[in-house]
Amino acid sequence: MQCSDEQLVDKFKSGSVEAFEELVNRYERKVYTLAYRFTGNYADAGDMVQEVFIRVYRALPKFRAESSFSTWIYKVAANVCRDELRKQRRKKSVSLENMEANQGEIAVADDAQSPEEFVEQRDLQARVQKYIDQLTEDQRMILLLREMHQLSYEEMADVLECSLGTVKSRLSRARLALKNKMQAAGELS
Repeated sequence: MQCSDEQLVDKFKSGSVEAFEELVNRYERKVYTLAYRFTGNYADAGDMVQEVFIRVYRALPKFRAESSFSTWIYKVAANVCRDELRKQRRKKSVSLENMEANQGEIAVADDAQSPEEFVEQRDLQARVQKYIDQLTEDQRMILLLREMHQLSYEEMADVLECSLGTVKSRLSRARLALKNKMQAAGELS
């Protein structure tokens, strides 16, 4: 029988390192996806995932379960993404190492897809990511939380520490901004 997140948190608080490892296994991919979609960079996303789980490990003993663990970890991840973006703005440098690292990425096709479908899907994802990268930090984060991670409006309000009305208006503006960018580039008719 699989333990709930809350049970794993309780086990971790009682000293079980295995419980923390299980939480990492459950959320590592989700946090990585959020970080990658936010930064558009594989290496930065990997570093950010490590930072998220370091922060979670340190803060988990004080976790009061006022929200679900999944909402809380998205909140931590959102804060790490924002911190990284601020750091990158201060640096404003191009890393040849990162450019080379991204070129070495190999995607694997789904068995149900033809090679042509796989290439089309990968190209579409790359184009959409390009437009997501052009959005503001707030727009990017809210779109990713809703569209990629299917958080409810209430969960997003908790993660972003804002009202439900603010979530709805930010999401609407983010969707419109993405649509406008894609229309301007001729991606949508």
